[in-house]
Amino acid sequence: MTSQPDQGTPKPASKPRAGVPVWRTGKPDAVLAAAVDLAREAVEGIAPAEQIGQHLAAKSEGDRVVTHLFESRLAGYQGWQWYAVVTRNSRSKVITVNELGLLPSGDSILAPEWVPWAERVRPEDAQENEADADAALSESAEEAVADNAGVATSDAEVSEEDDDDSPEEEADSTREVD
Repeated sequence: MTSQPDQGTPKPASKPRAGVPVWRTGKPDAVLAAAVDLAREAVEGIAPAEQIGQHLAAKSEGDRVVTHLFESRLAGYQGWQWYAVVTRNSRSKVITVNELGLLPSGDSILAPEWVPWAERVRPEDAQENEADADAALSESAEEAVADNAGVATSDAEVSEEDDDDSPEEEADSTREVD
């Protein structure tokens, strides 16, 4: 009987990180990872140099594809990162820039997720709006009453003057003269 060589304990498989596809993990291509200056120049093509901070990382995106991340100094984009995706052909030293842009990080200030209108309006919101509308209506009604009070007194004065006319005068004015 032949004995098989002891292969020892099997090497545990690396545990995949949550949310990251397995093919995107691993050691970055050394030539692409060293292309920090090329990646920075590419990002400077879409943003002024003063808006691009220090190099943060070089992440492997697959075989011969690396993403370089740079700190963003763009006003209003605190915690965001400029990125440049670079690649090269097998056995080639020529590096190509594939994609550029700005990405949020875990520290970024982001707008809240969009919520449909029907889910945004809650019963208490409608009650607040009704209370505001009622308050506005009552204020405008009070103003209208105050404005009409002045008009009503002047109308009353006019009607009192009309009451001074005697029925005889009215009868005289309606008679026809022959």
